[in-house]
Amino acid sequence: MTPAPDQTGDIEALRAALAAEREARLAAEARATGLEVRATGAEAMIAHLKLVIAKLRHDRFGASSERGRKLIDQLELELGDLVATMAEEATRAEGQGGDRPGAPPPRKPVRGPLPAHLPRKRVVIPSPSACPCCGGKLSKLGEDITETLEVVPRSWKVIQTVRERFSCRSCETITQPPAPFHPIARGRAGPNLLAMVLEAKYGQHLPLNRQSETYTREGVELSVSTLADWVGTAAAVLAPIHALIGAHVLAAERLHGDDTTVPLLARGKTVTARLWTYVRDDRPFAGPAPPAALFHFSRDRTAEHPRRHLAAYTGILQADAYAGFGELYRPDHKRGPITEAACWAHFRRKAFELAEVARAPLAAEAVRRIDRVFDAEREVNGSPAADRLQHRQTVVAPLVADLHAWMLETRARLSRHNDLAKALDYALKRWEAFTGFLDDGRICLTNNAAERALRGVALGRKAWLFAGSDRGGERAAAMYSLITTAKLNDVDPRAWLADVLARIADHPASSLDQLLPWHWKPRAASLSAAA
Repeated sequence: MTPAPDQTGDIEALRAALAAEREARLAAEARATGLEVRATGAEAMIAHLKLVIAKLRHDRFGASSERGRKLIDQLELELGDLVATMAEEATRAEGQGGDRPGAPPPRKPVRGPLPAHLPRKRVVIPSPSACPCCGGKLSKLGEDITETLEVVPRSWKVIQTVRERFSCRSCETITQPPAPFHPIARGRAGPNLLAMVLEAKYGQHLPLNRQSETYTREGVELSVSTLADWVGTAAAVLAPIHALIGAHVLAAERLHGDDTTVPLLARGKTVTARLWTYVRDDRPFAGPAPPAALFHFSRDRTAEHPRRHLAAYTGILQADAYAGFGELYRPDHKRGPITEAACWAHFRRKAFELAEVARAPLAAEAVRRIDRVFDAEREVNGSPAADRLQHRQTVVAPLVADLHAWMLETRARLSRHNDLAKALDYALKRWEAFTGFLDDGRICLTNNAAERALRGVALGRKAWLFAGSDRGGERAAAMYSLITTAKLNDVDPRAWLADVLARIADHPASSLDQLLPWHWKPRAASLSAAA
């Protein structure tokens, strides 16, 4: 039976409607599935990035800067963007149809507990006094607690120290307690404020003019000249602590040495000055001495500066091939020759750049062979010197010998103008310094400890642009020594500086070493322990 024309039109309309509905449903399911797939893929990438970053952080003494802070910074930036994108898409999906049937359930983020040491403020939401259904009496069964992390904006206060005066009615003698100690005799800044200014300038690389603007917005006007006066005076007060750190560093059996450029203001222009660092870090060979860093400033890079810095030092110097260190290694050095230890990271970096940029097969092979040495060495990082030495002589030495033979064979086939030949010559001409670690378990494979100490200076150059004077550079070197040493010992620089500034005037000079970061205990902790 053939349907009537009007019935045929209705059937076609129903078919079209059903087709449109089916297409819309399939499109919605595709969008939901796509979101699910993207979310699953993003979560997998996030987990992968977190694992890579964790491995890089664990590999404290990695092969070179390619595996160091720069790579971690790039991965953390990628991780942050990926997490933010995933959160944005999930929020939009919930707003556009997260409650519709068939939509993927919202993913609950897995979060750890908030820090237990933070104070808690309990906010109780008012509950009904009677049952909303029947008006009956309610009895409490329990409670659910949701914790939210919040911050209290920085608050300022003025401490009024009152010294009452009393007069004796018998002899009319006036009695009054002595004036309280201020870290800055002619200033009115407390130790916590001074520590905040110092750590912001030298630890977070915030110039004083930016700090002044921030404080003004918070309702406290502190001019740049006032802040600068505080910085100079505080640096003088902390000078004895800096001297103790310097003595500790120069008593090391092995030092890491390096330098970096610092623009210095001079007659309307800038000249290239230098900040030098010498780092004592015995942790790679399980040494008991705490780590510390000593910085120096100079207007140029002449050899007289390291000679002056290390005039009283004898031991091992782990450094690059800077010619200024050459005289320190001579047998006729005043205090005795300093043992030279070269940096394999510098050697690897030269080959790595050729392999990465020029895609040179021989350079890639050099990197592969060098990495075998690093992989074998990584097994004994943090072990005692004797264990390291034994492992190196049995496992690492054959790899180094194999690398050396390959380098000699490859170098013989290259022109002296070849870039890889120059990279190989860098190590071959100093092979004794490069292989010294095979005979001494205290020597490290790289000079990364010094490069890590100088990383903050590189960041600071972009913020404060230049040092204003030689004294300013010397002051920066002293403060870098204090802050970097505190960080090496896992001590909060701001809390440590504040406590030291508050105590140093009344502290006996013979026991100032108690205020060093590795001996330091906050005053509150000391009082509670005594109680």
